[in-house]
Amino acid sequence: MTKAASGWLNGLIGVVIFSGSMPATRAAVLDLDPVFVTMARAAIAGVLAVAMLVYFREKRPSRADFRPLLITAGGVVVGFPLLSALALRHVTSAHSLVFIGLLPLSTAVFAVLRGGERPQALFWLFSGLGSLCVGGFAVVQGLSASFLGDGLLLASVVVCGLGYAEGARLSRTLGGWQVICWALVIALPVTLPASLVLLPSAGQPTIPSLAGLAYVSIFSMLIGFIFWYRGLSQGGIAAVGQLQLLQPFFGLLLAAVLLHEAVSASMLLVMVAVVACVAGARAFAHRRIGLPSARQSA
Repeated sequence: MTKAASGWLNGLIGVVIFSGSMPATRAAVLDLDPVFVTMARAAIAGVLAVAMLVYFREKRPSRADFRPLLITAGGVVVGFPLLSALALRHVTSAHSLVFIGLLPLSTAVFAVLRGGERPQALFWLFSGLGSLCVGGFAVVQGLSASFLGDGLLLASVVVCGLGYAEGARLSRTLGGWQVICWALVIALPVTLPASLVLLPSAGQPTIPSLAGLAYVSIFSMLIGFIFWYRGLSQGGIAAVGQLQLLQPFFGLLLAAVLLHEAVSASMLLVMVAVVACVAGARAFAHRRIGLPSARQSA
């Protein structure tokens, strides 16, 4: 398997794992405080990350890596989980997943600004069309529910795109799973004490809420990123990032099955169009510059 093909496969696995994040977060915040959920998921994943780094005897990042790791942690460890958890107090997970369709554009923009990538012009056309398909689906289905919720979701997309691009750029030299582990460790002095402080007033957990917290802690916050950052670094941030266009549809299926939320059958037709846009974006996203050597296969 070529490096590019491996990147797309790893990216797809990451997207499938991330697709359960919004339904799981929705289940968690129905009974637990969203701030507690944000801190607890990062703290649990952070403890696991420490164990992984110690077990594999990983060297500490250089001083130059600290700032990118801080940005990554701010975007994907705290920023996106917190903003999306707060939003899910106002909107359903099915509604929130539509906004995930904007993540490829956000990631691609930061891939240019921070990652040194230069996709071809037709890449932006297909990326934009894919986002329009997802956005149009939202309008047709009448999913608008809360200005506050939508504003929080839009902010979460921006910070997540930055965290994805920054982490993927760093993974070219630091390694894919090492990036998310070190980002979680950097955030641990904040997330772990905050989790313990918030625990008494976190709410009354039920089995669904605990299951949701477990999923976002282990899979969304750690395992998914191992595949995702490896995929972005191997296949290109902007290119592989287009796979996120599929995430809303995978997530909507999960929301329907697990949370019994209403999902329109027209979703399948839109998904076909989105897949076509992803394929088109992939075909015109291979002109990249400034890619240093990597040990992303580590």
